[in-house]
Amino acid sequence: MSSTNAIKVLIIEDDVAIAEIHRRNLMKINGLDVIGIATTKAEAETLLEVLTPDLIFLDVYLPDGNGLDILRDLRQQQHECDVILITADRDADTLQAAMRGGVVDYILKPVVFARLEESLQKYLKQKNQFGNLDDLDQSAVDSMISVGISNSVTASRLPKGIDGVTLDKVRGLFAEHENITADNAGVLIGASRTTARRYLEHLISTGELIADLNYGTVGRPERTYKKLTR
Repeated sequence: MSSTNAIKVLIIEDDVAIAEIHRRNLMKINGLDVIGIATTKAEAETLLEVLTPDLIFLDVYLPDGNGLDILRDLRQQQHECDVILITADRDADTLQAAMRGGVVDYILKPVVFARLEESLQKYLKQKNQFGNLDDLDQSAVDSMISVGISNSVTASRLPKGIDGVTLDKVRGLFAEHENITADNAGVLIGASRTTARRYLEHLISTGELIADLNYGTVGRPERTYKKLTR
């Protein structure tokens, strides 16, 4: 049952199966209500004429157009809604166009649920903060936008061999797992054990994770990783 205070979400995705996955994932998160699904640009435009979503899940590639055109139209028409771009497009120009259009997040396919959930929880927290603010001071402004600033600064300083998108996937694993090994992390992100371990060790170097040895019952001890709690 949807709540009257729930964030209304419109999904624009050309693949029906992926759209359904998005819908089911959103159902797992309190405070969100899917009010429609469009699989073409034409369908999206029709739904936007009659619905007033608070948040749009937007794909870039549609059979009859481009999601970025929808984003530009939304801004020109001054629709009061937020947009999360979910796409397989890894082109830097697309990311730049999305940022200029004011998207609140840019998530690459295949979507890792932990990464998506983390993004949506931050979004819901921010919406709640807006609802409780009367007057702004600098500390309130800093708390609202510091996440975006810190992410962009961190991305520009990543060491060689560490990709920001993959790093976010590895970081997101700890939203669902308290402890994880490099083997398990590799399986979950679709990478080799060596690659997963490189990212996990990087997160140790930044102070986000700690590691311990798990001896188990047989075989060699495994290095396990968990979030550092302060």
